[in-house]
Parts: sequence; structure tokens; C-alpha cells
Amino acid sequence: MSLFAQAWAWLTAPEQWTGAGALPVRVGEHLLYTLVALALATLVAVPVGYAVGHTGRGRQLAVGLAGAARALPSLGVLTVLTLAVGVGRAGLAATAVLVVLAIPPVLAGAYAGVENVDGAVTESARALGMTPWQVLTRVEAPLGLPLLIGGVRSAALQIIATAVLAAYVGLGGLGVYIQRGIALRRYEEMLGGAIAIVALALVADALFALLARVAVRLSGTERRLVPTVTT
Repeated sequence: MSLFAQAWAWLTAPEQWTGAGALPVRVGEHLLYTLVALALATLVAVPVGYAVGHTGRGRQLAVGLAGAARALPSLGVLTVLTLAVGVGRAGLAATAVLVVLAIPPVLAGAYAGVENVDGAVTESARALGMTPWQVLTRVEAPLGLPLLIGGVRSAALQIIATAVLAAYVGLGGLGVYIQRGIALRRYEEMLGGAIAIVALALVADALFALLARVAVRLSGTERRLVPTVTT
């Protein structure tokens, strides 16, 4: 039997779908880390990205910080933070690492979305008497939504992949199967866990792709948007 066949047999075995360490439980843990980190990163990065894109100030600093955050070794930072805050608060350390990882793509999507709005559209909005805040929230942000969603999509996929590291500090998630498979040389379990992570990433990517299409339809008619916001 090939390794992929063994992995499939492991994935479909009844014991993998019941109990405290079952696949649905591990998927739920993985999703929880992903959603919490993505929400926190969005709360931090979107206002900063909008401010940078709208004013044009601090762009180089934002790009530099985003690049530096991407270069950080996730496992090393997770280990240091876990030791710093204590093993009992490893969840806080893991969340911080995932948030730092997610901020750069969300930040880039936010300021690029605002920055790439046609200048003629924003000038028309200002000519109609809109305040800078109205221009940002009612014109630039809606038109830049597809790029923002693209940034959030990239961040989500990176978090799903990196949340595997949570298992190394005892926090569960789908990384448990990879860690245990390596330690016990259960290669079918390791491959099965990897397949589950890839499947989760593909589902998330498909959902964000659908959301991006909806955003493009909602933001695609600039001519209709400006009169609407001035009524």
C-alpha cells in the first residue's frame, strides 16, 4: 500500500472522527487560531493602511516594517515569546506571532486599495463637497475593497500554514498530527495531517475568492458610487 493510500485510510478511519483529539476538534482549534489572529491583524492594519493610502504619508515606513515582519522566523519568535511569557500563556505568544505574520499582507492590501483609486474619482468627490473622511470611507475604501480582501486572503492562508507551529507549544491544531507523526515515525499520520491542512487552506482560499468577486461587483461602478454618497 502506498503512503498516500495509508494516509487516506488514516484520514477516513472512524477513530479519527470521534473523541477529544478527533479531526473536527483539531480543525476547530486551527480555525480558532486563524480567525482570532486574522481579526486582530485586520483591526491593526486596516486603519493604518487606509491612513497611509489616503494621506500618502508614512508609506516607506509601512513598507519597511511590513517587510521586516515577513522576515521574522516564526518558530524562533514563538519559542522566545513562549519562554518570555511562560508556558502557561503559550496561547498568547502563538497569537502574537500569527498576528505579526498577518499584518503585512493586510496592511499592503489596505493602502494599495486606497492608493490605486482613480484620482479623478476622488477629485470629483471633493468637488461635490465631501470631507476627507467621507472621501475615504465612502469612495476610496469601497473602491479599494477588492485589494483589501486580497491582502486578507493572503494573510489567512499564511496563518493557516503557520498555525501548525501551535502544536510545538502544546496548543493543538492540525499541527499535532505532523508533530506526532514525525516523533513516532507514523508517516501516514504526518501526511494525513498535511493533507487536512492543505484542504483547509483550499477551502479558505475558495471562500475568499468568492468574497473578492462580490467585492469587485460592489465596487466596480465608480459612476454610480459618487452620486450615491453625496445624497
